[in-house]
Amino acid sequence: MIEPQQLDRVFTALSDAGRRGMVERLSLGPATVKQLAQPHGMRLPSALKHLKVLEDGGIVASRKVGRTRTYTIEPTALAGIDDWVRQRQTAMNQAFDRLIKAMKDFPEEQDQ
Repeated sequence: MIEPQQLDRVFTALSDAGRRGMVERLSLGPATVKQLAQPHGMRLPSALKHLKVLEDGGIVASRKVGRTRTYTIEPTALAGIDDWVRQRQTAMNQAFDRLIKAMKDFPEEQDQ
């Protein structure tokens, strides 16, 4: 189970379309800051700020070799969201099951 604060950081990180685009690009493999910034028309300082938010959310990791910083997606980063959504789905399904049972137990009105 993911901690609420971590879940907040993940959702915050994914709330921006540019950051989601970076995550989509990183799902294909590692990329440099320049490779991540270019498709979104971002300057490098702006891209670095977005990448910092993704890193704080635990979604990406960075590695610096020489002057080049490369980012990769964290393989289990989105597992917490999966768990959270699955819990909500289970709760909703249980509520619908109770509603269906209550409707079956309630006699139908007859036309007179």
